[in-house]
Amino acid sequence: MADEDYDAIVIGTSQGGRFLPAELAKAGRKVALVERGRLGGVCVNTGCTPTKTMVASARLAHQARRGAEYGVRIGPVSVDLAAVRERKRAMVAGARQNYASRLAQDGLDLIEGEAHFTGPKTVEIALTEGGTRQISAPVVVIDAGTRPRPLAITGADEVPLLDSTSIMELDEVPEHLIVVGGGYIGLEFGQMFRRFGSEVTIVQSAARLMTIEDEDVSDEVAAIMRDDGIAVLTSSRPVRVERGDGGHLRLTVRTEDGERQLEGTHLLSAIGRVPNTEALTPEAAGIRLDDRGFIEVDEYLETSVPGVYAMGDIKGGPAFTHLSYDDYRILHANLIEHGKASTRDRIVPYTMFIDPPLGRAGMTEREARAQGRAIRVAKLPMSAVIRAIETGETRGFMKAVVDADSGQILGCAVLGSEGGEIMSMIQVAMLGKLAHTAMADAIFAHPLLAEGLNSLFAMFDDHEVVSE
Repeated sequence: MADEDYDAIVIGTSQGGRFLPAELAKAGRKVALVERGRLGGVCVNTGCTPTKTMVASARLAHQARRGAEYGVRIGPVSVDLAAVRERKRAMVAGARQNYASRLAQDGLDLIEGEAHFTGPKTVEIALTEGGTRQISAPVVVIDAGTRPRPLAITGADEVPLLDSTSIMELDEVPEHLIVVGGGYIGLEFGQMFRRFGSEVTIVQSAARLMTIEDEDVSDEVAAIMRDDGIAVLTSSRPVRVERGDGGHLRLTVRTEDGERQLEGTHLLSAIGRVPNTEALTPEAAGIRLDDRGFIEVDEYLETSVPGVYAMGDIKGGPAFTHLSYDDYRILHANLIEHGKASTRDRIVPYTMFIDPPLGRAGMTEREARAQGRAIRVAKLPMSAVIRAIETGETRGFMKAVVDADSGQILGCAVLGSEGGEIMSMIQVAMLGKLAHTAMADAIFAHPLLAEGLNSLFAMFDDHEVVSE
């Protein structure tokens, strides 16, 4: 028997959990919100807020070193990583405080502790302050997120390893940072610490970086990394790590040409994330997981147990804060407004905050071809965009994929200055189901980066239909 009954239980406080329990309470529900760690989840504490704060510091250092290119004389540039860290901590503290203020709602009980299921709608909580408490509700929402995947190679337990959380707590710039993983996390941190002053080597097991992107995108990103002085090793699988001379670490990787040893002072594991499902004992509730341990949900975010829902990263799929927030909107519509909102056909945009950033929305060229669509593809180098030339930010390109029959935009990749912002303009056109001609003929203010969209979409007049 539960110690107390509620109308709804929300487990975890990430972006979705920030809003849903408060809105349920406003609607007159008695709500229990359970959190085992810090309020705000990954985004506030170890993800978006802190990393993008540090990315901003790294970009400023990079731009300062480029001063002579713009006729600006600047002395030697150095980075005080402890000060960067303190700025990051202040940003996180402010974001967490804003989060906490939203939870001050009548009918909302914040319970600090780790939850696990004892039945389909019953949860036992190991309280942070000691003891246990058992609660139940007809509606349960799981928003417990993910954590960094551990590096499972020989010697990994015997040397100091960094992950995406601990690396942000360093107070000195590493002499040589080796990054294992060529995805978004590894690339953002790799470029960041290169700009802070570290020698950086990125080790990727696959044949190219960012394998979910089109090959031309990942090739251009690799070229940008190398242009920044980063060593990028692909088709290089880590097999063991050990202590080297002088406190260094020695990483052995297996390549197509045999084994190779890399020496560095610090090693960052950025090989992905795993769901926080084990401690929840979902099997006690009958909640079905996929083969990677993520919670399976339908298009309404309901699990295999009626009345139990999952939102955010723990349900698998793209792991983005804005997607978690859209999950909240769906559950708000369905649980409070009695609607029938769904995840079906939603366009999921995202941005990788390297410099220049990569903004992506909709289908990649590869995905469209795999579906057998008749498509047209256009690509415009940023070196052809007047604003990019004027600001000295000409690396990258804009790319669009359109349906050959309807002319509607299926997807885009903008790897360039303000790539995420420009991508968002294309996303709006996609939401409005505009044909590519609308973008080609639109009047954009001069001289903005958006003007490049005129040139990009006008290129379709010169392209033949490509289908496979």
